[in-house]
This record gives sequence, C-alpha cells and structure tokens, in this order.
Amino acid sequence: MVEEQKGFRLSRRLLLGAALVGGAVLWGGTTMARLARGPSGPKNAGRIADIDGIALPLKPIASPPAFDPSLPWSAKGGDINDASGLSRTPVYGVVEVSEENHIAKALAFARANGLKVSLAAIRHSMGGHAFDDNALVLDLRKFSKVTVDAAAKTMTLQPGARWHDIQNLLHPRFAVKAMQSTDIFSVGGSLSVNAHGMDHQAGSVAGSIRSMRVMLADGSVTTCSSTENTDLFRHVVGGYGLFGVVVEATLDIVDNAVYRTSREIIKSDDFPKFFAEVLEPNNDIGLFYGHLSTAPGNFLEDMIVYRYDKVAEQPPADQPEIGEPEGVGLKRVIMNLAKKGSLFQELKWFTEKTLEPKFESCTVARTAAMAEGEACLVTRNNPMHDSVPYLFNDLPDETDILHEYFIPRAAYVEFIAEAREILRNQDLPVLNASVRIVHKEDVALTYAPEPAYSLVLYINQPTDADGNARMRALTRALIDVTIKHGGRFFLPYQLHYTARELLASYPELPAFLAAKRQYDPTELFSSTFYRAIKALSGVA
Repeated sequence: MVEEQKGFRLSRRLLLGAALVGGAVLWGGTTMARLARGPSGPKNAGRIADIDGIALPLKPIASPPAFDPSLPWSAKGGDINDASGLSRTPVYGVVEVSEENHIAKALAFARANGLKVSLAAIRHSMGGHAFDDNALVLDLRKFSKVTVDAAAKTMTLQPGARWHDIQNLLHPRFAVKAMQSTDIFSVGGSLSVNAHGMDHQAGSVAGSIRSMRVMLADGSVTTCSSTENTDLFRHVVGGYGLFGVVVEATLDIVDNAVYRTSREIIKSDDFPKFFAEVLEPNNDIGLFYGHLSTAPGNFLEDMIVYRYDKVAEQPPADQPEIGEPEGVGLKRVIMNLAKKGSLFQELKWFTEKTLEPKFESCTVARTAAMAEGEACLVTRNNPMHDSVPYLFNDLPDETDILHEYFIPRAAYVEFIAEAREILRNQDLPVLNASVRIVHKEDVALTYAPEPAYSLVLYINQPTDADGNARMRALTRALIDVTIKHGGRFFLPYQLHYTARELLASYPELPAFLAAKRQYDPTELFSSTFYRAIKALSGVA
C-alpha cells in the first residue's frame, strides 16, 4: 500500500512536471509565433490630439457637399491614419488618383465646395502630414507610371511610384541616385520631405531632380527646377505637400555599380575622424551606413560602419533579379524581443556584430570580382532594396516611432554624449540608432543650413496616454539638446515639439508660411501638420 502511494505521488509529480514543461514549451512557441507574425492590418490606435497644448481636431462639416460621381472615390467619409497608428483623423473622402485629370477635377471640386485638399501615398510621415480633418484626400499610390531614358540617364515618373518598384524596373542596368535607406516610400513623399539616404556623396533627393511639373491650387501646371522657377522649386521640395501636386518629376539615375562590401566596428566618438580621413576623400565608397549599438553595455558607444567600395561600373550580363529580404521572421522576433529588456538588446547587438556577416547575401559571382578574391560583391541596387518587413508586426497596444536630428559636424561628439544620457535615463526601448551624412540643403524649409551628421532613432512606445506623454517628453529633451548644439530636428515625425523649439530650429518658418499664402492664397492644400506649424508660429 505504501509503495502504491509513493508511486501515485511520483506519478503526480511527473505529471505536474510534464505539464509545466509542456506549458512552458507551448507558451514559448505561442510567444515566438506572436513575435514573428507580420501585421494583419494597419495599426489604428487613436490620435495625439494636441500640439503644445493647442487642440488639433476640427468640428465636422455642418452640411458636407454631395460627392461628385465623376471622381473615383475610394472612401466617402471615414477615418485615415499614418504609420504611427496615432493620427486617426476623420476626412471628407478619398479620391483614388490614377491620371492627371483626376487631380485637376478634384481640385476644382474642392475649390467650388470650400474643401481642403491633402496629398497622400504610403503615409509614413507620422504627424498628420498626409491628411486633415474634413479634407478631400488625394490617394496617389496608383498614379505611378515610370519611364526610363537610358541615353539621358533619367527617369520620368508620377509621384505614387514606390522606390521598391522603381528599382525592379531599373535593375540590372541602372540604379537610383538618391533615396531613403529603405525602399518602401513613394517618390512624392520623398520629394515632399527632401529625403536622404545611404549615398553620402549624392546627398538628398533634391540633388537628383532635373525638373518637376507641379499642379498649383488654381489647377494650372508649371514646370520648375533648380534653374527654372527656382523659388517654387525650393518650396515644393521639402515643402510637405503644401504648395502643389507634383504630377511628374524627372530624376537622374546612375549605373548599377558593383561594390565590395565590408564592415568594421569603431567608437562613435571616432566617427568624425573616420569620415574626414576615410569616407570623404574616397570617391569609390559609393554607399555608407553607420549603425550604433543600442545594447546597454555600450549604448551609442560602438558603431558598425558598413561601406560599399566600387569595383566595377556594371554588373555581369547574367545578373539575377534583386532579391527580397531573407530571414524576415527571425529578424522580426529579434527586433520585438529587443523591446523586452536589456538582455534582449544585448542579444540583438550580438547578432548584428557576429551573425549577420555570416549570412550576407553576395549577389555578384566571384568570377566577376576582377581579382577581388573572397570578397562579397553586390550591386548598388541590392543594399538599397530593403523594404524592412521585419519592422512591422501584429503586436497590439504599441508602435514604433522614428526621430531624426541634424547636428553641425563639429558638434557631433558632444551631442551624442548628451543624447546618450537622455536616452539612458528614460524607459522607452531604443530599437535602432544610425548616423547619416547630410550636405547643406538649399530648400526653403531646410533641415541642414550647413553640412551635418544626422542621428536617426527608432523607438518603441505604448499607444496609451502614458506612452504618448513619455514619447513627448523624450522628444522635447532630444530637440532641446539638438538646438543647444546648433542643430535641427526633422519635421516628418510626431507633433511633440513646442512653439519655442519649432521656431528656434526653423527661424525661416514665417517666410515659408508667407510663401505658402502667396502660391496658395485660399490655403487649398492643407494637413494637420500645416495647421499645427501655423498655430505654433502665431499665424492666424
């Protein structure tokens, strides 16, 4: 009998242990599956409803006009949001543009009915830049035709064209000259913020524009460039969609050069010296990316420098199509685990330092290496063809927010030291930090009045009121230290800044707003962002 009781107790312990182990395995598997899962749809977590205490929502239109049946409406009423999921805004309707005449008719309808017009495509700006309360929104994603002139080395395209699709079209003969470091954006969106990316020599998108055709608020179309109608050009590029609709742009393209990839780890404080002695003098370094550690053990102290040295002007004739990102599920798990604490941040940094090089995709055959030995060779299109699917997830009640700060080059070391302390002494997870090269930009609302380095941050936050408050406090602290060192913050992101910070960073804002009213007297083109910067600048 005693033996039977012992056996029973032992069996119960075994069963309990097995249940615990099985539950842990099941929980772990379920958790990993959840962290690896892609988005089931766009996040729509509400709205940050004020800027510096000024309320942003508007009252609904008392008697909205009837919808013009000749326009291709994709939505009549309803809400719209951006990549942050925190800008949910009620709109009058959305017109799905696929031809230039749709734009002209929509503008005429808006003028006749007292509506505002906003311009949207991929909507990765994060502060209501692509829509406004009660606005007629032009969805330009299907207005995306691209033609290539091989002899002139140009492409002429409509604003809804995505860089991802453009690269597929240009490959393998040509490549994009200037764009962001990821290819998910539309050309129109890139023009509206004067985007910049991995090519530290080419600089921003502005430097690649031959000309643009722009439809103004009155429906007329004019051509502008850096040499023709230059004032309009300087306001449309980096003008956040407030001066007109770019109906067509002609941009430079370049040869799809072959690069030898390499990486090395340096100290962040040594980066200015590295740039001056290695990157800047060497015209054969075609692309560059500086990735800072976000691991607590060396937070913003170590930097992986990715460089791409040109070894040939053209790839081999049998160059394959551009591949899509690999290991998306695993990368998404690592990124999402990094939100869970310092141990996982260290794991992420370990994989970036030691594992990523072992799985590097070398897309040009070594037989074409021209005495490059065991070098890893890629074409220009390969590193620029990253749609970062691993950054997007299906996790509820949280979102990831971009920041970018531009610092005069002489102030880099001091700025990074102070930014490091600010970021260490708050609890929102910093998922990614990188450094870019920025040239002086001659546009009306410039983020770089002199050559600069930029610090790009990707930070996770809860989508509740407390998460928004913490992100607002962090943003303002980073803006203040940026201004202290003579720098500026980038405007495509959340509306967390104060009037003082905005005008200290962009003293030319009143002149920019005056030019807006000159080109668009009735303020037909509008957005939540536009109303916000007007309110902060004191313009009625």
